Amino acid sequence: MPGNRTHEYHVAVRWTGNLGTGTSGYRDFSRAHEIAAEGKPTLTGSADPAFRGDAREYNPEDLLVASLSACHMLWFLHLCAVKGLIVEAYEDNPEGIMVEDDSGGGRFRAVTLRPRVVFGGKADPSAVEACHHEAHEKCFIANSMNFPVTVEPVY
Repeated sequence: MPGNRTHEYHVAVRWTGNLGTGTSGYRDFSRAHEIAAEGKPTLTGSADPAFRGDAREYNPEDLLVASLSACHMLWFLHLCAVKGLIVEAYEDNPEGIMVEDDSGGGRFRAVTLRPRVVFGGKADPSAVEACHHEAHEKCFIANSMNFPVTVEPVY
């Protein structure tokens, strides 16, 4: 397999929250937006409710945590298939911790993945653990973060 392949991803993010006066004041606009990519359904989003967003919509922080979880899952499923481990169900309830600083900015401190996997038949625990470890090592998204991403499988 050749190394150093490059992949590009193109999306469009469009603010839809102009309530008639643009950003004339902090409380005068909605944080609503759309995320689109060619040939895919449009996602609607907002800010976290702590930042005047709509709690019914996904916010960027939700999507970051979900991206880490989905990347790990997809690698894990691939590795299980290659190693002959039959996964029948996979569910994760990840948690991200973000901290605001005094300037109003902030950063994620950590994300913890908590995958729960159901296997068809017997699955050797050491093989399952090895798949989680390798999936974490290969996850493109986790490798791009500047904070710890840990995996704590739930048994």
